[in-house]
Amino acid sequence: MELLPPQPSGGFKSLKLLHLQLQDPLSDQPYGAEYGVLRNGIHYYVRSNAKPHHRAALALGVKVGSVLEEEEERGVAHIVEHLAFSATRRYTNHDIIKFLESIGAEFGACQNASTSPDETIYELLVPIDKPELLSQAISVLAEFSTEIRVSEEDLEKERGAVLEEYRGGRNALGRMQEAHWTLMMKGSRYAERQPIGLEKVIRTVSAKYVKDFYRRWYRPEHMAVVAVGDFVDTKSVVDLIRSHFEDKYADLNGQVPATIPVYPVPSHDEPRFSCFGEAEAGGSAVVVSCKLPVTSFKTIADYRFSIVEGMFHNALNQRFFKISRQKDPPFFSCSSAGDNLVHPVKAYLLSASCKEKGTLQALESVLTEIARVRLHGFSDREIAVVRAFLMADIESAYLEKDQMQSTSLRDEYLQHFLRGEPVVGIEYEAQLQKTLLPQITASEVSKVAENYRTTCSCVIKTVEPRARVTPEDLKAIVSKVQSLEEAKLIPPWDEEQIPEEIVDNKPTAGHIVSQSDFPEFGATELLLSNGMRICYKCTDFLDDQVLFSGFSYGGLSEVAESDFLSCSMGSTIAGEIGVFGHRPSMLLDMLAGKRAEVGMKVGAYMRTFSGDCSPSDLETALQLVYQLFVTNVVPGREEVKLVMQMTKEAILAQERDPFTAFANRVRELNYGDSYYFKPVTVKELKKIDPKKACQYFDSCFKDPSTFTVAIVGNVDPETALPLILLYLGGIPRPTEPVMYYQRDELKGLPFTFPAGVVRQEVRKQMIEAQCSVQITFPVELKGPNVMEEVHLTGFICKLLETRIMQVLRFKHGQVYSAAVTAFLGGSKPSRVGNVRGDIAISFSCDPESSWKLVDFALDEVTALQEGGPKSEDVATILELEKRTFENGQQENSFWLDRLLRAYQSRFYTGDLSESFQLQDEWRNSVRSILTAETMQDALQRILPLPCKHQYTSVILMPQLPLLHQLLAVISALDQNQGKVALAAAGTLLFGIFLWRRLRRS
Repeated sequence: MELLPPQPSGGFKSLKLLHLQLQDPLSDQPYGAEYGVLRNGIHYYVRSNAKPHHRAALALGVKVGSVLEEEEERGVAHIVEHLAFSATRRYTNHDIIKFLESIGAEFGACQNASTSPDETIYELLVPIDKPELLSQAISVLAEFSTEIRVSEEDLEKERGAVLEEYRGGRNALGRMQEAHWTLMMKGSRYAERQPIGLEKVIRTVSAKYVKDFYRRWYRPEHMAVVAVGDFVDTKSVVDLIRSHFEDKYADLNGQVPATIPVYPVPSHDEPRFSCFGEAEAGGSAVVVSCKLPVTSFKTIADYRFSIVEGMFHNALNQRFFKISRQKDPPFFSCSSAGDNLVHPVKAYLLSASCKEKGTLQALESVLTEIARVRLHGFSDREIAVVRAFLMADIESAYLEKDQMQSTSLRDEYLQHFLRGEPVVGIEYEAQLQKTLLPQITASEVSKVAENYRTTCSCVIKTVEPRARVTPEDLKAIVSKVQSLEEAKLIPPWDEEQIPEEIVDNKPTAGHIVSQSDFPEFGATELLLSNGMRICYKCTDFLDDQVLFSGFSYGGLSEVAESDFLSCSMGSTIAGEIGVFGHRPSMLLDMLAGKRAEVGMKVGAYMRTFSGDCSPSDLETALQLVYQLFVTNVVPGREEVKLVMQMTKEAILAQERDPFTAFANRVRELNYGDSYYFKPVTVKELKKIDPKKACQYFDSCFKDPSTFTVAIVGNVDPETALPLILLYLGGIPRPTEPVMYYQRDELKGLPFTFPAGVVRQEVRKQMIEAQCSVQITFPVELKGPNVMEEVHLTGFICKLLETRIMQVLRFKHGQVYSAAVTAFLGGSKPSRVGNVRGDIAISFSCDPESSWKLVDFALDEVTALQEGGPKSEDVATILELEKRTFENGQQENSFWLDRLLRAYQSRFYTGDLSESFQLQDEWRNSVRSILTAETMQDALQRILPLPCKHQYTSVILMPQLPLLHQLLAVISALDQNQGKVALAAAGTLLFGIFLWRRLRRS
């Protein structure tokens, strides 16, 4: 059965099929790049690419990772990566970060690095619209190659940040991943060489060890420089690389150059089992992994098998999704994927989330499904569905071949150097897949299931909040499934019938009542006969993308508090049943070969739907929107039972998670214990009325006359307009308005911020100490220039984030990162009134330093209010905002957001052009007046003055041991009370000790 959609003439369809021999080699030359090796051994890749405009994506790839560390060096490879941004021969005191931020390359987003077991990568994304910027950025990478400064002072400054990154990874997920990795890699050096290293080494390693590692391994022949960007010519860029890098040689200090060794990972025939009890786990899960040796990727046959593997995982995941939507499913979700773990081995990884006490059932189900594939294979239809999806993906990539992001191309060249992966170019790759995909059979794909046998270096792990199953239980399940497979007692897959059409009966098309054109920003507005307002803008940013979003005023703030719980669950319940007229599992097959996604959301003040599709699949996407409006969701008993079970498990997982308790307390404090912000409890689930939930959801998307829809992308009006009129204009308008609200009449959310200062700790039991901090200030923007104030709030957040990072990380070395964010969604979207919300500073740190760092942060905000920022700080945030704005102008999502904000502006009264123009005026007005003095004035006006007089500060802390808690209480009592309490405490502690001994007995 073939499900490939009809192709338009030209483009992907015109690509000729290739005449291939499987033994034919793939080119080892990286396509599209000027590629070579400098005389000192450094490889270089340079390619001109126009997206984003006036930007260059740069990288230094180093074939040096944590596996090369000696025992006393565990964590040093990662420390070197940190020190690179701290100090080099030419830059000190994090001047690299300051320089890059001053030209608009934000720390984290545009300048970053990563360390893995086998390699370290340094990445920059920099503007190059000034001649000197590219040379300066390349010089930074050159400093990283051989000039990183490693002194005791530098190391001490960076230890805190590395320790905080280490601590951040010691949460429930990090512990589970570490345990699984160690079990998979058992018997190899990789098992004990995770990049983050050992806490002891991070705390105590000397600069000498770090410097020795750096000198030993950071050699030119182990490195490659990659530059992909909007270059006028590539030769001049190669010349720049040569001038900055060719004289770089490692300081061997008289030692013989070290050769990078290969560390094998031994295979094993017997499966390994682990039953992991994790008190903070986000739920129960099963993980199955099978290791395979990494094979060469040099021929057409190798490429073909990579497609076959992808088809296998895709087809298996389709089955898993359908199983998860059956009656009493064995798991809530399950996915299979391949992963290149380390240089010697790759793995097939399968993970399933399930209900508590359901891990054995989940394991049996996934193993049975893989055995079913081995016995009966996938059907031709299943493979046709997968083939259609993959063909649609490669067609999309081909159509946008001239619009690829420079960062994506940079990453391809890095993998060419680090792992030897071929870079053949998207056009040739599209021809390959178009030729090979139709030749691959269901039988061939099904054979890949052999790699999931428990004899293939298999590791099976269960994760539970409290370990209830044992390795013997897991072995019994494996044995049971093997017996069923050997006896051929596993029946074939039962396929369901799939409808041919999304829309059974085509609607009657609407018509255009009025049309307005806005040539100044290239948009057209239509008012349709059913009252829906459409605004579309044609762009050429991506040839295979159309984005759209529709909104209507009125949401959950209008719901009575007694109905809020049921109505807030409407989207979740309706989504499981099927909001587009078909069950989700059925819709999955119906959308095979099409790139069309539609989602929806019901918020406090608005209901929205949004979509992303290929221009060729715009009809399908609009059909889904039509179905959203005409479908009446009827809650079935089984669907509701499944949703409630999944929701219950999610709530229980959140109750185990210390960070959820922390976030809940922050919301409770900042929003006055408002019912809207309260978390749902398991007890409250029983109060939910599924019928009321679905009825509310249906009413949210019923009346088209209340919706405004913006469409941006590669829109051909001749093709798109008839579809818009048919599927959007054809949505029937109710005889009476449904959920029709004037924006000025909406009910505001009930919430109040504390009047003074609140400093609290949330103490939770933790397996390993974690600490999160949030400092929140109330914000109320007032006056006639409230929209300028909104823009100023954004600049304030960026200034505070930059300064707090400089203080807490670069000066004190106590945090890994810090974020400053604004929430201005508390007020109803009326045309009058003040804008209320808050500004929050958040970071994680050592629990013992937390209150000290809170005070450092508050001192910094106070200093900015009293003395103002430095002129260079203001210049930096102006440059960062400018570069972000420039990048955004090249994206469809940016223009979609601009259109929506123009419609939702408090100054929109029907003239879109005026509202659109005002957005630019507000931004330009703020940029033009922004100085150190005006920024200081804004800090005093927008934040509480002084800031230390009104804020909340909440810290998540490990719970103190019982003895410490008792002593803390006793110390607060007078002498006589203390004696009595001390005696009582002793009796209590003895009782607990005796009880535990009796339990063990």
